[in-house]
Amino acid sequence: MCSVEAGLRIDVDTLRGTRLGVPALLDVLERHGITATFFFSVGPDNMGRHLWRLLRPAFFIKMMRSKAASLYGWDIILRGTLRPGPNIGRSCDYVIKNTAKAGHEIGLHAWDHHRWQMHVGTMSNEAIYSELKNGKEALETITGRKVTCSAVPGWRCTDKVLVEKERLGFAYNSDCRGSFSFYPMVEGVCLSQPQVPVTLPTYDELIGRNGVNKNTYNNHLLSLFRPNQLNVLTIHAEAEGISCLALFEDFLQKAQADNIFFTPLKDILNAFPPLGKNYPIVSSEIPGREGWVSCRESSGA
Repeated sequence: MCSVEAGLRIDVDTLRGTRLGVPALLDVLERHGITATFFFSVGPDNMGRHLWRLLRPAFFIKMMRSKAASLYGWDIILRGTLRPGPNIGRSCDYVIKNTAKAGHEIGLHAWDHHRWQMHVGTMSNEAIYSELKNGKEALETITGRKVTCSAVPGWRCTDKVLVEKERLGFAYNSDCRGSFSFYPMVEGVCLSQPQVPVTLPTYDELIGRNGVNKNTYNNHLLSLFRPNQLNVLTIHAEAEGISCLALFEDFLQKAQADNIFFTPLKDILNAFPPLGKNYPIVSSEIPGREGWVSCRESSGA
């Protein structure tokens, strides 16, 4: 059986995910001898402000389909609705430090996850740079190490974001969905920081659709991995690290039996370096996810 090397990306969006989900995932990954890339949110946790999106039919359907209250917990769903949310980095710096000490790659997810996901499309260059700089500096202060990679919340990336990231010296980013690593292009100019796109769907995109439930989820997800090409999986500390922890450990056991082995994104980039062509990043929609996400344009220059 052909072995598959896959990138494992762990997004940490909230205080609860950091405090409870990350330590649990560290234990599971240590048992299986796996290192991954953790992308941390380090500023205020205002994720409860997403509640107004329930007025959107697509978001309401997704929340019901994924049973969001039991999946994420009411403390996440209500966080930051009545008063400013707590600062994740200050409250859980020890968790982030322990993750780095365990040998995992540490990258920036966001300063304010909610603000980014809701407003990045209309933010100025200066505001985008401030969000990125604040998060990067906070994460570097916590870990005592240079942060060399980033991944925007919700795969919401614009040309402005790509340009501002160039100023911050990231070695690579993982801001979009796609099928292979590439150098992004903005207004005909190829940028220096490669993109490592996520190639596989997330739990909340799959569950409750097309007959996929918790009993069939792992086998279905495993069937989507492909040998000899880029495979990048995103899990969330709030889901696979808490309510779906046992499901995730079963997934790792089945993946190992199928000769699928996980590695940080920096290593998967070395194994599957960017292709020669340069591609813009464009807004698109993908099944199971509400709103727009950034994807590699299908035709390159």
